[in-house]
Amino acid sequence: MKTMHVKSRFGWVRPAAAALLASLVALPALAQITKLAVPKTHKLVWSDEFDTDGLPNPANWEHDTSRNKLGWHNNELQYYSAPRAENAVVRDGKLVVTARLESMSGAADWSGQRYTSARLNTRGKHDWTYGFFEVRAKLACGAGTWPALWTLGSKGRWPDDGELDIMEFVGSNPGRVQSAVHTSAGFGGQGVVGAQGITNACGEFHLYQMLWTPTEAVFGVNGVVHLRYPNRGTGARAWPFDAPQYFVLNIAIGGDLGGAVDDKIFPVTMEVDYVRVYQDQIPPPRRRAVRY
Repeated sequence: MKTMHVKSRFGWVRPAAAALLASLVALPALAQITKLAVPKTHKLVWSDEFDTDGLPNPANWEHDTSRNKLGWHNNELQYYSAPRAENAVVRDGKLVVTARLESMSGAADWSGQRYTSARLNTRGKHDWTYGFFEVRAKLACGAGTWPALWTLGSKGRWPDDGELDIMEFVGSNPGRVQSAVHTSAGFGGQGVVGAQGITNACGEFHLYQMLWTPTEAVFGVNGVVHLRYPNRGTGARAWPFDAPQYFVLNIAIGGDLGGAVDDKIFPVTMEVDYVRVYQDQIPPPRRRAVRY
């Protein structure tokens, strides 16, 4: 299914998000953050530098296989494996996530998928409320690939707990990268999306970043902001982001955003150099939501 977008000063966005983004253009606060970087009051509180070869550190990462039998969301086509070096391994200082054209027909939870991949998350191990998130990664390209770096609410009540997509990438459109916010006020095709052009995302490492505070979530690549989502003080339906979220990374195949799959591209990999989370060590007095 093709997702339609319209052009704004924020890049290409879904029509449902265009009105909200347009309403932000005239706000003086929009100019406050012009380049994303670790704020001076923030210190590193957690990271995985992927410096030990082998399977991903189980103290940090869970392999999510929960919907293999039922099928994954968004009409995706992949089977997510349990710990298996063919799909996720730390090698030479990088986490290498690989999607393959293969059927795990011998697995008890296999339901006919023709592709394998990995979906790793920190659920039940590490989560955070607010912070600066940075991932240095080289993405997977090719028609049908859909790599993503994102967070989900720790209570597990989607979309009520919200979703913050630090990076989503459609491999058939390698010159564009996007971020998105999903809440019960707008999710799926009605989520708020911002995007920017990118050069050689599959051949070079780039920095994918999010600054999440009590008043807004700001997203960018290599320090360049392409989406700001403010807390406008209208309640939890639009701003559920005052509670912990855990980190997720994966390569999905096909689906509503990934689109048609070219089997000739496999295997394809996403390499992650590090995942880092910084938090404010000198919090100001209780912040109030910004009202516009």
